[in-house]
Amino acid sequence: MQQVLTMNHSITTSKPFSLSATRCLHWSGRAWFTVAATGQVAFIAFIALFYGVRIFGGDFAGWNDKPLIDGYKEGDAAGNAMFAAHVLFAALMTLTGLLQLLPSVRNRFPALHRYSGRTFVVLACLLAAGGLWLTWVRGTMLALIGGLAITLNAVLIFAFAALAVRYAMRREIYQHQRWAMRLFLVANGVWFMRIAMMAWMIMAQGRVGMNNTMSGPVDIVIAFGCYLIPLGLYELYWRTKEGCSEALKVSVSALMLCATAITALGVFGTTAFMWLPHL
Repeated sequence: MQQVLTMNHSITTSKPFSLSATRCLHWSGRAWFTVAATGQVAFIAFIALFYGVRIFGGDFAGWNDKPLIDGYKEGDAAGNAMFAAHVLFAALMTLTGLLQLLPSVRNRFPALHRYSGRTFVVLACLLAAGGLWLTWVRGTMLALIGGLAITLNAVLIFAFAALAVRYAMRREIYQHQRWAMRLFLVANGVWFMRIAMMAWMIMAQGRVGMNNTMSGPVDIVIAFGCYLIPLGLYELYWRTKEGCSEALKVSVSALMLCATAITALGVFGTTAFMWLPHL
């Protein structure tokens, strides 16, 4: 009897903390997604208002009003067409990717979830292939190390897309969702890069470790980390969520909140200093 009472007391006293740790981890993940989704909506709006307006208005040379990489090259019809498709598809891919992650869409509109998912996978692969073409054929890369980072990113996109589709066709929903989320993270590497760059420049009060060819030490970390770091955080998050100690859940929750704060800082900086001045 004493053993039973001891066990009941242990369960009663440990359960609230366990529940609190689990909820803390859950809400830290939702906080990050909310901030990221806000930033991605801003990204879609920028593409529509900057590139979209110029593309449909016939002002192709106006793409270069935004410095760093020249989108328009006189006499390069094929390259200009590829660039236009690339930026417009990027906006559509971002939108369909967000739709895939909304539980309300998955549960209430399964047909929309399926079709938007197929669109997302196709566009992610097309954009990865287009990015490789723009980098290695058109030569839009600023440094070799950046080209290598883009290439690895593309390889991961192709691999994760294949695995997400494979498990969806086999109706292994759990595995499908895991690989679809991984695909979402690596497919948004360019968005993460912009966010990371601006967050760093705000925190460092300048372009410390960066240069105009994006080959500085910080540039290199961001070039590869813009998709590898979110991927690593996701792996840590869901593995911890599925069954780890309360202390580890609280620690990962704190890490997720730090990632949320950095993402929010990057979203603010990118919107205020990189996008709005060109609209």
